[in-house]
Amino acid sequence: MQAVRSQRKSFVKEVVPTLPLYRSAPALEVRLEEFELFALDRLRVLKGISDGLSRGKKHDEMQKLAIELWKTNMRHPQASEDVNKDIISHFVLRLVYCRTEDLRKWFLSMETALFRYRFMNEQPEPQRALMEEFDLPYKAVGGSELESVLDKLVQVSRSLGAQSQPTANDIFFKVPFEEVPELVASRRVFISKGHAYIARNQVVSLVATQFRSLLSKALILTNRKWTTTIAEQEKDRLTPIVEALSSSYLGPDYSEPKEFGQISLKDIDDAAKSSFPLCMRHVFEKLREDHHLKHGGRMQLGLFLKGVGLKLDDALAFWKAEFSQKVGVERFDKEYSYGIRHNYGREGKRTDYTPYSCQKIISSTPGVGDHHGCPYRYFSEENLRAALGKMGVTGRAVGDVMDKVKNKHYQLACTLTFEAIHGSSCDAGINHPNQYFKDSQTIIKSKNQSAA
Repeated sequence: MQAVRSQRKSFVKEVVPTLPLYRSAPALEVRLEEFELFALDRLRVLKGISDGLSRGKKHDEMQKLAIELWKTNMRHPQASEDVNKDIISHFVLRLVYCRTEDLRKWFLSMETALFRYRFMNEQPEPQRALMEEFDLPYKAVGGSELESVLDKLVQVSRSLGAQSQPTANDIFFKVPFEEVPELVASRRVFISKGHAYIARNQVVSLVATQFRSLLSKALILTNRKWTTTIAEQEKDRLTPIVEALSSSYLGPDYSEPKEFGQISLKDIDDAAKSSFPLCMRHVFEKLREDHHLKHGGRMQLGLFLKGVGLKLDDALAFWKAEFSQKVGVERFDKEYSYGIRHNYGREGKRTDYTPYSCQKIISSTPGVGDHHGCPYRYFSEENLRAALGKMGVTGRAVGDVMDKVKNKHYQLACTLTFEAIHGSSCDAGINHPNQYFKDSQTIIKSKNQSAA
């Protein structure tokens, strides 16, 4: 697969199954725009699956969610290009997520889950074709052998609460038990002499295991190619895109407040208590306490305040009032005011900078004396419990938040905090501090109107 800048040459389509196995990169030329956009669309699918699994959605709910995400994000305007978009986006993200062990682990889990849901959505014929693609040496069990174990298969089926029981006419496969660890661990198969008897509707576990094994090996090989040749060869073109994609924010733009307009200086303290997420509330309180923040804290809080509607003049007055207590007015004007104007696009390249997303904040690495970053990731358990209590999160909700933190689901921890404080569900999850603020203000205004 080769990325090109503008032209896309015609090519002869390869005959590929509806659900590709991504054994090798296609011989296609891809425009840089598509290289990135296709990857972002697939990333929306994978992150949607990740969020659903983390929130404990049931199997049927996840199946429906995955297919809906796929239809929403992975359809190409030209139906004939759907398969190419599927393949291209996978290989781009394989480059993105091959680079570290944590990235590989996440991508491997989410791609395997996606494969599983898509396989289960296929008809029997395409499913059998995919099994042939894997070249699996397993044949259907029949005749006297099936009849000899049928009673045991019925017992397993009943223990699972199945509405219909296996018969001698059903299709079962006999496979080494270690190749279906998920089914064995959940006691959903009959095992005899080292082999598991799996029903046709359980074949997904077998092929998903094979798919995961192939992809795991491929990611290691891709990592070697990336580190030894690709990263350096493409340092001025593809490498910046690849490195940015793993932390890409996929939600709305919060550069300018759209729902609630401006926030005034006199309202900022009340807004901080009621509607700032913990990452911003902590930095805000440290600024009020120390009258100073290092660069990371100034950027994180400053761009957030810009996004919630604090105008440039008010921002200069706000920061000046705090910093002048520590460094004096003259030093503030000389060393710090430029950075504030720069964030608002009034200095330097005149770039209108956007507020930080959750992913960017989570991935930051605060040092000694820094207060930016994600508290759910960097706070000790004691400090986090104290901070949650100060925000009004109590009882069982604290335990639920801490469980998500222990499993490194930091955005879900923030989502649960939001729900506990506001007494309202947030099905979309929290993906951006300014989204937290906007949704909080919406709920508060609605409650105030109802009370009036």
